[in-house]
Amino acid sequence: MHSRTVAMSAAGSRRALCSRRRFLQSVCAGGLALELAARRLPGGDDGADKALPASARLVVRSEKPLNAEPALEELARDWLTPVESFYIRNHGPTPRFDGASFRLAVEGLVDRQFELSVAELVERFPALRTTATLTCAGNRRSEFSGPKISGVAWGAGAIGNAEWSGVALAAVLRHAGVQSGAKHVWFEGGDEISDKAETYPFGGSIPMEKALAESDGRPTCVLATKMNGKPLTAEHGFPLRGVVPGYIGARSVKWLRKIVVSDRPSPNHYLAQAYKVIDEETPAALEAAAPLYEYAINSAIAVPSAETAVSPGRLKVQGYALPAGAAGCTLKRVEVSIDGGERWIAARIVSPVRDFSWALWSADVTVTEKTETLIVRAVDSSGQTQPREMPWNAKGYQYNAWHQVQLKHN
Repeated sequence: MHSRTVAMSAAGSRRALCSRRRFLQSVCAGGLALELAARRLPGGDDGADKALPASARLVVRSEKPLNAEPALEELARDWLTPVESFYIRNHGPTPRFDGASFRLAVEGLVDRQFELSVAELVERFPALRTTATLTCAGNRRSEFSGPKISGVAWGAGAIGNAEWSGVALAAVLRHAGVQSGAKHVWFEGGDEISDKAETYPFGGSIPMEKALAESDGRPTCVLATKMNGKPLTAEHGFPLRGVVPGYIGARSVKWLRKIVVSDRPSPNHYLAQAYKVIDEETPAALEAAAPLYEYAINSAIAVPSAETAVSPGRLKVQGYALPAGAAGCTLKRVEVSIDGGERWIAARIVSPVRDFSWALWSADVTVTEKTETLIVRAVDSSGQTQPREMPWNAKGYQYNAWHQVQLKHN
């Protein structure tokens, strides 16, 4: 009787486990169905990047591939950027995956190579939730003066702050068993980018110490399945993306299908050739330059916009400020000037202040009919401040000079 009871109990446990797995898989598949229903466009897959999701509040900078950013006023509203106001950065067509059949492979210099579905990943590893700002390395590219720069002509809206939920990258790597000599973690996305005669996925890598890093005793890098508490949208990497807090957005690879542990940086185009600060775009310059990892300190005025007419008197100025991406680096102060940088007025921080996240700020100033510009600059806890001017670079990355808005008077 005892043996039969044990057998029945084990069978019940197996049934419960299978039911749980089926439930998780159905959640993934159901989330995908909702995403596709909300975002399916007329004309089939060929039209996939010709329009924004119906709910998006974004300005399209390019249609194919789809790249879009919010009006700056949108970014001043919430510390956590709503998905519909979060910038979209693509290098190829937005892929559409079935959440139930999608797999993540882990290989390279590990003791155990394996492949898991997203449901299995969520089931087997402890949940992790973190808040982090993502920003494109090309944010504010349109403000560079000098020779014309190729690439998306971003304003100051290629940035957003979100809560990312999933599992810790460090936990997955420890389960795989990182071998001696491993120094880098490669990420490979599921998108397909065509460049002349070549087709390859978006990808990159981060140093091993970053992959395993902790902040306040918690892992920082996330394999995310949710954004602001909801399943990722297709445009933001459904069903799985990496999130690397403190690094430029290019290192947070979307539609993450493969992780490779290696003794060297990834050979992927977007680490080996792109996302480097260079003075001239030549093979020699690209070879000599180091890949971009941490983003730079930055800030922007979101309200009023250059299109908003203002009247003389008290004026409320609002915007965002981002400390540099180093661990432990937080925002120290934000200052606004109405006289070209001769004098500065301290702004109030009106949101939480954390490393790897922006802060929102507000300042009350008095303007006259002669006031021409509003200027903002930020200082972080490491002592870094935004420069008055930003030297030109051939790819238009990391622009972080004082942000200025030319006033339009009533």
